[in-house]
Amino acid sequence: MTERQNQLIKFAFLIIILSLLGILGRFFHIDDNAIRQGLSKYPFVLSALLFVIFYVVVTFFIWFSKDIFRFAAAIVFGPYLSTLLVLIAETINACVLFWFARFLGRHFVETALKAKNLELDKKISGLNFFWLFLLRAVPLAPFRFLDIAAGLTNITFKRYIAAVILGSPLRIFWLQFILSGVGKSVLYDPAAIAQYFLQNKAIFVVSLAYFLLVAIVFLKIRKTHK
Repeated sequence: MTERQNQLIKFAFLIIILSLLGILGRFFHIDDNAIRQGLSKYPFVLSALLFVIFYVVVTFFIWFSKDIFRFAAAIVFGPYLSTLLVLIAETINACVLFWFARFLGRHFVETALKAKNLELDKKISGLNFFWLFLLRAVPLAPFRFLDIAAGLTNITFKRYIAAVILGSPLRIFWLQFILSGVGKSVLYDPAAIAQYFLQNKAIFVVSLAYFLLVAIVFLKIRKTHK
């Protein structure tokens, strides 16, 4: 088997696995009540450890479960501690998915791209730490997509994981704070979030400023890569 064939097989395996994981999540239902009740049964340290373990394992195989876990954590642990626990779990996820994509897909992507598209690869791989930080800090792309994309490019693991650790807390905390404030109604009543903002104008202003930052980052990225 040639090196080219080996790269193609590994990349095909990566695509198949990612596709199956995406499909798998559609056939599973995770009960948020069961998660919250289960975590509440154990002492604090054990419940925090179990949360991180289940978050990493379950969200790797079931791609539509993150919001349920984050909501459960916000209710059980509060906004501050749940932010820390989700950050730990997402950092582990980032390590796993980065190397998963790097091992199975990077060599194929590097050799398969035509010469004219190698420039795009170089631009993405050459993103400085500031832009990696912003991409993790603002909700423009899912964390999982960023982890896999970073692995497929030539971005160094050290630079990417530093952006994960330093950039992710802002994005995670914003969501955990709102989830803990809105409560269970966020799952069944979309208007509850609007009502929450009306009752908490300071949080609304901060959220507005946050999304203004998101818009600026989006426009800057579009301008840079035109």
